[in-house]
Amino acid sequence: MSTPDTATPTRLAAATGTGSAPGRRGSLGPVGLVLAGGVSVQFGGALAVTLMPRAGALGVVALRLLVAAVVLLVVCRPRLRGHSRADWGTVVVFGVTMAAMNGLFYQAVARIPLGPAVTLEVLGPLALSVLASRRAVNLVWAGLALVGVFLLGGGGFGDLDPAGAAFALGAGAMWAAYIVFSARTGRRFPQADGLALAMAVGALLFLPLGLAESGAKLADPVTLGLGASVALLSSVLPYTLELLALRRLPASTFAILMSLEPAIAATAGFLVLGQALSVMEAAAIALVVAASMGAVRTQVGRAKTAVPEA
Repeated sequence: MSTPDTATPTRLAAATGTGSAPGRRGSLGPVGLVLAGGVSVQFGGALAVTLMPRAGALGVVALRLLVAAVVLLVVCRPRLRGHSRADWGTVVVFGVTMAAMNGLFYQAVARIPLGPAVTLEVLGPLALSVLASRRAVNLVWAGLALVGVFLLGGGGFGDLDPAGAAFALGAGAMWAAYIVFSARTGRRFPQADGLALAMAVGALLFLPLGLAESGAKLADPVTLGLGASVALLSSVLPYTLELLALRRLPASTFAILMSLEPAIAATAGFLVLGQALSVMEAAAIALVVAASMGAVRTQVGRAKTAVPEA
């Protein structure tokens, strides 16, 4: 598993111009890979919710990061020597960010439905995209997203647990930081070495927290098996599919497809967890998805007009 110039899959990284844009725009193959990755992530998240009564939110995060780290370290076999102090500092911050993103998100879905949680979380990358673009039209997309959030909260988050909403927003902030440090790690480490090392850092940070919350429950064979499934569905499989897709898919298309994740999450929440959405919640998710897509398309249009003259 290798890619030139980039080591880590940057979910929504194209929104900030850090993705690559090689390949054929008309091919359905890489689009299918990205959509499959999104489905895998969100159904993995739904499975994680079912595991929480057995292992707790922190225990699920610990299992997910640990299994994903082991798989990636075995597959990638990253080189430990020859890296500067700045390289290690970057990968450590990336690992901390990844751990915080997962921890906050799983605290959110322990309290609020999966669809609204992902909708609030995606505001982080959306805000990053708006700030990176610096175009007035993005204020429209930001306003559209805020309307969606207002509807999602029932005019004041009376229908959502406030702590759950806060955790989801915190996860969104960490997602934005994840994008930034994923790109920096990709420039410093070859192939997927940086991702594997960062995942190991995140696993080491969260394992004590998971043990403190769940203790011997994490050693239960059923819990271990479900935790491994969550790790494969939510980390290993989607990251691999996205890496393969980014070799042939324009970064702009990749980012727009990532904008569909709140809708995919709502579908997964309904099918796996029976979390039905009200009409207002569905409209709110649609507004945030539209705002995210609009912001990405604006960023792409700006990039096209900024092509230097020959």
